[in-house]
Amino acid sequence: MLVDIEISPLPKSLTQVGVDLGITSLVALSTGEKIANPNGFKAKKAKLRKAQKALSRKQKGSNNRHKARLKVAKIHAEISDARNDFLHKLTTRLVRENQLIAVEDLSVKNMVKNKKLALSISDASWSELVRQLEYKCDWYGRNFIKIDRWFPSSKRCGNCGHIVDKLPLNIREWDCPKCGKHHDRDINASKNILAAGLAVSVCGANIRPDTLKVEGQLQKTLLGKKQKPKS
Repeated sequence: MLVDIEISPLPKSLTQVGVDLGITSLVALSTGEKIANPNGFKAKKAKLRKAQKALSRKQKGSNNRHKARLKVAKIHAEISDARNDFLHKLTTRLVRENQLIAVEDLSVKNMVKNKKLALSISDASWSELVRQLEYKCDWYGRNFIKIDRWFPSSKRCGNCGHIVDKLPLNIREWDCPKCGKHHDRDINASKNILAAGLAVSVCGANIRPDTLKVEGQLQKTLLGKKQKPKS
């Protein structure tokens, strides 16, 4: 059934948020809040594996194989429905609460080439989360900004703007060697994403490694290194 309705914009909000996407925490917000990854596939992995084994033992063309195939399909549907339900509730909440939402433009297709993290990245559904944020912001009159994927949000100190040379994925907290500020990796990244998003919103500039010329936190030249999957 198709219904044609007119969506009214939401009342203006004074709040703005930067969103850092990850695996352990699905999103970290510039407000300091972290929302855990529900891991929809992992929760049903054992059940799915059992059903798939039962399916493989059934004779092709038999009625029992048809029933086993339906059981496998049902589990896949449960995983998909639970994931979509969680993402819709999360994105709707973010859009309702914030006038501006800034996220990174992640290259998920390249990230899933990492065999160790491919399953976790796919289960997190970053692309779907960003897609929902984008069209819901358009629906409800919110500002949605994508920050360039080369922007070093994790390695940049949100206090003084210093960029560290290396920050391995296993380092979840770090101290700035220049100003001594202690950072939570994900929260610091989300704050930098928001700062970059505000710069884009005000100046209309694209945050690129070789063209960035913004005063304040973002005044230093950005380092355009190969993007690594987040955790």
